[in-house]
Amino acid sequence: MRTNRLDRRGFLALAGAGLSAAVAGCAEPRSRSQIDGSSSHQIDRDNVAEGSAFTDVYEAVIDSVTQVRAFGVEDPTSDAEGRGEGSGFVVDDRHVVTNDHVVAGAEAVELQYLTGDWSGSRLVGTDRFSDLAVLEVDHVPESTTPLSFSAEHPVVGQQVLAIGNPFGLEGSMSAGIVSGVDRTTDAPGRNFSFPNVVQTDAAVNPGNSGGPLVDLDGDVVGVVHAGGGNNIGFAISAALASRVVPTLIEDGEFRHSYMGIHLATVDRVIAEENDLPEATGIMVTDVISDGPADGVLEGADGLVERGGEPVPVGGDVIVQMDDEPIPDRHALSTFLALETSPDQTIDLRIWRDGREVTEPLALGERPEN
Repeated sequence: MRTNRLDRRGFLALAGAGLSAAVAGCAEPRSRSQIDGSSSHQIDRDNVAEGSAFTDVYEAVIDSVTQVRAFGVEDPTSDAEGRGEGSGFVVDDRHVVTNDHVVAGAEAVELQYLTGDWSGSRLVGTDRFSDLAVLEVDHVPESTTPLSFSAEHPVVGQQVLAIGNPFGLEGSMSAGIVSGVDRTTDAPGRNFSFPNVVQTDAAVNPGNSGGPLVDLDGDVVGVVHAGGGNNIGFAISAALASRVVPTLIEDGEFRHSYMGIHLATVDRVIAEENDLPEATGIMVTDVISDGPADGVLEGADGLVERGGEPVPVGGDVIVQMDDEPIPDRHALSTFLALETSPDQTIDLRIWRDGREVTEPLALGERPEN
């Protein structure tokens, strides 16, 4: 019998000491007849194997994970894997979190829980810059207990489980570890990146998008949103999701901070060509006209060739934002995403013309385009 997750942490603690131990997108839409009758709740559970600590986590979490089916997507050709089907998970008694790219432009979205229950839903908020969306649902099964976002930052080597519906196979789980943190990944076909991304080697396939990546306490470490192949998957971090999701529920949108610059991480070559004391920081290669940084920061004023590659010279180099060191573009995007809001003024410590100076910058709101 599946355990109710109202006391999920207690249940997992009692389970044994073992507990210490290209866009994934969505699958092509299938007919309802292909889904009905395939849920694992119909399996005879009278005679089952003992399982493991992973089994205990699965049993504690699975009733809160849903299959998401989007109908009437505006441009299904924009995603090579199709945009009809993905995953989601319950975060309170009325709302389910999934990916923006799973439901964006859909005329209707239906959910199916592993119990076999179906539910209609309404899109209450979406944010393409974090690839997150929130659905208000008509129905949540009694056995469902909302999942919580982890308050702890993940660490490399931490065991995690990806739970969802790869290729439409309901209630699937794959195990792995956190194989990287603080990643910045490019949004396919867009001119922006997703910040503070968690990398995992847990198998992530089409249909996993929007499902939870959980730790062994059953808390959500990230919202699965992409699979890069070769045992690399990515999830929007719990830290970012826990900022964005409540605002989407409350306001229907989330405002992201914006500096209005193009940049390059300072490597050894850039440091040498610009006579910098060390290879760290972010070089401002260009300042966008009328953006927040216009008149505050200075972009590169030229290029030199090094090994057949162009190297920017003469631009400001950001080394610290408020009291936070900024060694690379990942640190900058994470700081903006997790620590700032539009209209906030931050102090930038920069190298300019061979000396260190501090400039205040009033952040703007990232434009849609």
